[in-house]
Amino acid sequence: MDQEKIRQAVSLLIEGIGEDGSREGLRETPERIARMYEEICGGYAQSPEEVLSKTFTVEHNEPVIVRDITFYSLCEHHMLPFFGKVHIAYIPNGKVVGLSKLARCVEVYARRLQIQENMTGQIADAIMEVLKPQGVMVVVEAEHLCMSMRGVQKPGSRTETYAVRGVFEQQPGMQNRFLQLLTKM
Repeated sequence: MDQEKIRQAVSLLIEGIGEDGSREGLRETPERIARMYEEICGGYAQSPEEVLSKTFTVEHNEPVIVRDITFYSLCEHHMLPFFGKVHIAYIPNGKVVGLSKLARCVEVYARRLQIQENMTGQIADAIMEVLKPQGVMVVVEAEHLCMSMRGVQKPGSRTETYAVRGVFEQQPGMQNRFLQLLTKM
């Protein structure tokens, strides 16, 4: 990540909106924002393969469900936050991954300029490619500040996206069972 370019861009933005970048409250803002972007866009420096590589052998292939994984991301259209919860279900194929690794996989994709629809599919694809389970389903629920604080200005609006792979795609009953479990929990 090029910190200097970010600092320059923020200085230009401050100037462009008519502010005085040399005043006390804004003097260090370009540096703070450069550090912030390094953190909130850190997903570019990570790979899902790295995060999901440590697996454990299991004798059963019962569904694994991790729900309510909180995430924060930036909309690639307006660079405003969208945030919410990710729910993941997968059917192992002899191997499972540590539960925290699924949350880390979410972070790899959430910490990039993103659209929710792509992020949902990217998480599902990464789990399928690395873990090679029988199937995976990912549900993402989010509020987008580009809809809440600008444009149509509808705070509280939630968008839900789904990605299904493997047996979840081939057997709609599996999808319905996962969705029913989500509403009961």
